[in-house]
Amino acid sequence: MTRPIGFSTGALARDDVRRAVEISLAAGLDAIELSALRLRQLSPLVALLDDLDADLAGFRYVSFHVPSRFSSQQEPQVLALLAPVHDRGWPLVVHPDVLHTRPAWRRFGAALLIENMDDRKPYGQTVDDLAPLFRDLPEARLCLDLAHARQVDPTLGEAEQLLLHLTPRLAELHVSHVDPRSAHHPLTEDALAAYQELAPLLPPGVPVILESPLVGCPLEAIADEVTQARTALSVD
Repeated sequence: MTRPIGFSTGALARDDVRRAVEISLAAGLDAIELSALRLRQLSPLVALLDDLDADLAGFRYVSFHVPSRFSSQQEPQVLALLAPVHDRGWPLVVHPDVLHTRPAWRRFGAALLIENMDDRKPYGQTVDDLAPLFRDLPEARLCLDLAHARQVDPTLGEAEQLLLHLTPRLAELHVSHVDPRSAHHPLTEDALAAYQELAPLLPPGVPVILESPLVGCPLEAIADEVTQARTALSVD
């Protein structure tokens, strides 16, 4: 069985999660990440879940991206809103710098996926950065963003270190091309070649979520991006 592969909803339709789900199903994808990267998106998306449940049952893998920025004062509200997501058994992808009160996040156990960061964030890029988080959140797992790791270290040394030390925690892969300004782009030849080098280190079965921005693109372009990722990562 091939590992699940699909897109972040924001990459396909920005704020229109319902439309992104429709596109993903039409493209025959079997994984999806529901994206609430901005705090203003979180409450509306959670309110939409009951309407989406039937369609989301068509995916082998569903995850949920927690907002990437909120204050410690807003943290209790975020945690409360994530409860119905967690009740559905979906992994929660979170950035290290929003884990303001780490013990409060232990309630999510192994469903909490901590993502390695690009070079905009003050920390979260390296094994040493992530080690204290996993010490405080011992059941948490890793969402490995290959593009972030490659941006931080184009030699792929940091990506290899993350895999060497954290593969037992690896639960999801984020894949795209990230430029020096930390903007996401569709996969480039250089990015594909780099990820192909890492492919032998990637355990089978870990779902792939593409963050390549393809808003408004035809299904053929979406299928082509998936095919390129499959080839580079030896997904099949």
